[in-house]
Amino acid sequence: MTSPRFTLFVKQECHTCAMLEPVFARLRQALPQLTIFVEDDPAFLASLSSVHDKTLEHSFRNNIETTPTLVRTVDGHETERVVGWVRDEWRAITGIADLGSDVPAYSPGCGSQTRQPGVWERLVARFGESHLKSRTIEVGEWDDPMEACFERGWTDGLPVVPPTDERILRMLSGTSRRPDEVVGLIPPDLAPCTVEKVAANAVMAGCKPEYMPVVLAVLEAALDPVFTMHGLLCTTYFSGPIIIVNGPIAQAIGMNWGVNALGQGNRANATIGRALQLIIRNVGGGRPGEIDRATLGQPGKYTFCFAEDETDPAWEPLSVSRGIPRGRSAVTLFQGDGVQGVADQRSRTPEDLVRSLAMALCAVNHPKLVQTGNAILILAPEHYLIFRDAGWDRVRLTRELHAALLRPGSDLIRGAHGVGEGIAPARANEMVAKFRDDGLLIVRAGGQAGMFSAICAGWPGGRVRGQTDPVTKEIRL
Repeated sequence: MTSPRFTLFVKQECHTCAMLEPVFARLRQALPQLTIFVEDDPAFLASLSSVHDKTLEHSFRNNIETTPTLVRTVDGHETERVVGWVRDEWRAITGIADLGSDVPAYSPGCGSQTRQPGVWERLVARFGESHLKSRTIEVGEWDDPMEACFERGWTDGLPVVPPTDERILRMLSGTSRRPDEVVGLIPPDLAPCTVEKVAANAVMAGCKPEYMPVVLAVLEAALDPVFTMHGLLCTTYFSGPIIIVNGPIAQAIGMNWGVNALGQGNRANATIGRALQLIIRNVGGGRPGEIDRATLGQPGKYTFCFAEDETDPAWEPLSVSRGIPRGRSAVTLFQGDGVQGVADQRSRTPEDLVRSLAMALCAVNHPKLVQTGNAILILAPEHYLIFRDAGWDRVRLTRELHAALLRPGSDLIRGAHGVGEGIAPARANEMVAKFRDDGLLIVRAGGQAGMFSAICAGWPGGRVRGQTDPVTKEIRL
């Protein structure tokens, strides 16, 4: 039988490796077929003819997770390995009965350089089989990759992170779904979008791998036929997707539901919404001035994503009100516009405040238009406390708002009050509801100071129930 060969993987910074230098010297004497690979300092064990694994290719190909690791092979096939220092196991694998008598019997070792953050993905991209299928775009040695993204139209006008193989592989580590799984057809071109392409655009948006389950759920919600993403994209109105995240994942990935929740400064909020917009642009071809025909647009078309404040267990989260069991994570996508602030610093009873909020909600789309679009009411903490202290829950608040929003049709018909816009004159004798029964979503968010809530008006294209509605999807981890 062919004599066994041994390969030893070490690094100078490993305290166990440093302790075992006399053991390694004994191995060199006893095992002529020994190769020693050093991951870091090329001078370490140089007297024992060590080999510097500068690129970490040998450690990668041998799947080394810990130093020291001793691997035994016969005819090129691994037969055994020992990870860390376990004296009895090293003696058994080498056949040296008195090996390591002068050192402790056990020491666990240290992590391999290949397991440093970000290193493994680079090694897979360089030496392994990454199984990435997307077309590779070569950039010249002296070209700026970020500028190349601008030149090819892959950005929303802001800089993006170049989607290198290693970054895509790192992003894919955030999901258990296969890279080649097709999530759906992206409008307007109805181009197939794989999980890998989602990851590439999440990289460009600046996401972390742990955001991937949220990004995938957001995309699935956007592709639900009832969300009408194609129509929302090509409308001349202001609207775009607004993303609301509920459940434990919001806290796990560090989303903001407090101070400045609708603004800048939080990576998860900013990049999850941006990833959806980049997927629509780069995979589906939804570019402004082409299929995206917004007359004015709004800043939320870069990204509009936030989490609901679920710190009060007495409040029913939006996702629960829409059928997701409490304690599970979900996303809700709403076809909406920018933020309309509501300042009421004087109302102190729920009855006063609900009438005040209803007055502001009347302006959605137009004060004389009804049931042309839905709306989100975002309750900031100081306004919410007025309702909570009075014992009003989500159901009560929603019911009272709808009641306060009833208006005489004579005030809303075309031409009333000298304004041409309005509803059909035949409805003059009706009491008319501003929104359909399920057309008003209420969400809690915002900082503790300031009696300011907010309204996000809905897309007028959503006026037909069952054809265009908000969509809620549970997040699969």
